[in-house]
Amino acid sequence: MFIIEEELKKLPDKPGVYIMRNKEDEIIYVGKAINLKNRVRSYFRKTNKTQRILNMVSLIDHFEYIVVDNEAEALILECNLIKKNRPKFNVLLKDDKTYPYIKIDLKSDYPGVMLTRRLINDGSKYFGPYANPGAAKEMVNFIKQRYKIRQCKNFKFTDRPCLNYHIKRCSAPCMGYVTKEEYRKQIDEIIDFLDGKVDKVIKDIENQMKEASAKLDFEQAAYLRDKKIAIEQVNRKQKVSNISENNIDVIGLFKSETNVCIEIFFVRGSKMIGREHYFLPELKDMENKEILSGFIKQYYLESENIPNKIMLREELEDKEAIQNWLGSKLGKNRKVELVSPKKGEKLRFVEMAEANSKVTLENKEKDKFKILMELKEILNLENLPRKIETFDISNISGEYKVAGMCVMQDGVIKKNLSRRFKIKTVVGQDDVACMQEAVTRRLNHSIENESENKSSNSGFGKLPDAIFADGGITQIRAIKKAVSSCGLDIPVFGMVKNDKHQTRALIDENRNEFDISDDLMKAITNFQDSVHDVAISYHRKLRDKSMVKSELDNIKGIGAKRKQELLKTFGSFEKIKQASDEELLKINGITKEIIKQIREV
Repeated sequence: MFIIEEELKKLPDKPGVYIMRNKEDEIIYVGKAINLKNRVRSYFRKTNKTQRILNMVSLIDHFEYIVVDNEAEALILECNLIKKNRPKFNVLLKDDKTYPYIKIDLKSDYPGVMLTRRLINDGSKYFGPYANPGAAKEMVNFIKQRYKIRQCKNFKFTDRPCLNYHIKRCSAPCMGYVTKEEYRKQIDEIIDFLDGKVDKVIKDIENQMKEASAKLDFEQAAYLRDKKIAIEQVNRKQKVSNISENNIDVIGLFKSETNVCIEIFFVRGSKMIGREHYFLPELKDMENKEILSGFIKQYYLESENIPNKIMLREELEDKEAIQNWLGSKLGKNRKVELVSPKKGEKLRFVEMAEANSKVTLENKEKDKFKILMELKEILNLENLPRKIETFDISNISGEYKVAGMCVMQDGVIKKNLSRRFKIKTVVGQDDVACMQEAVTRRLNHSIENESENKSSNSGFGKLPDAIFADGGITQIRAIKKAVSSCGLDIPVFGMVKNDKHQTRALIDENRNEFDISDDLMKAITNFQDSVHDVAISYHRKLRDKSMVKSELDNIKGIGAKRKQELLKTFGSFEKIKQASDEELLKINGITKEIIKQIREV
């Protein structure tokens, strides 16, 4: 048995990583420490803690730790464990946006320039990420227009050049018209250009223009002149005023009562090449230093584009360890600085990132509030529908009957609040009765919790402000009947789909349809898709589990493949027994002897 008080006494005074686990042995938090004994024991002392830490500690059943030689090793191990296990209480970058990079495949004899969203360690040079995919595409197109590099995806030698050669957009390396060295000079210039070394690129082009003019090669001189002008124009578009740093990331953080937004700017060669933002609502109770430390470790764990300097407001406690870790990722004795400027243009740039994170978060919250206000007005609700729930039924011919429930809280679908129901009282296929059972059970749970003065955060939480049925009139009436049977008065509406199974409208029990905005339609569509996924995934889980173990396992001549085909065709063992001999014989491999055994079970 693991007794926390006893195990705390055994902790060593050494650096390492600690792993907190719950009763199900799931990892819920991973942390690093210079001194494991002091750090881990601090969680269990009666000191002031944030609500997030209190919630975590309440779930800790046991812990383990790994001793390392120094803080740098602890940091690397911490990052890798978080990446692998994604613990609930760690800083996790859940934003599913994948921004494009510009890739140059340097291992090729004649490298190409392309867009990619996959960042892998393949020896290529990557630039980005570009938060504006259109800008990244425009940059690649610009490079292909102004440099005579290959346009084909897969390079191979051929017996005649393609059209790009004839329109002077490729130097035809596939024909051997350009040497590797000459081609590589173009690639080196492109790399300098993307790295922000525009002054060097322009100077080199000017020297090339002089050489071409001296040789009376006026066509080449004109080509170089046009390229120089185009690069200068792009450079002016990208220039960020008052920024003298060449290779930096700037991180800004802003908190509201319900959310956290981190904005990160990418500046290369005094030019803003892009930005990203992340929303981390689950971290709103954390201190800014802890959020930023966790963010930096998670963000740069796999990044191939580590800057020389990271600027942010806070002075991090593990600053030195992070700097050493990032420097080791760069290699070649290179350093990465974490800087917290106090004045001047650097501070103003951090403030600019913070101001943008504030605007980004406020706009997001305005969008969600706008959706709630629109719902309140068009549905004629008394209160703002801050909590909406929806239900969906899934079964096959009345077998493996389940219901799924999803919650939209303040305009955001909360996956952690989704619930699943195995239908217990309904016989046969009756979706209306299944819906009534699921909704009644859910409502009674909150009513019972309230009567017993339990926390509103337990179980299903507070009652919803509205319920949306995944379906039309029949499902609306089924839910309204369940609501009435519980003595409640909760508005109920339906989310109906068109012939192409796409969300079409919101309706009430009188078949009145409501005109809604595109943004609200998108939110409702996501809501309906989410509850469908919850229900169908649970249904499949039960069905697959049933297929693993069945009465069919005891019948000679029925293996895993035939069992799966029988269950897929008929739905359950009872339905198989009820099927006629003719129906069963249609299944490949089923004989009259096997049918006889089925009848006898």
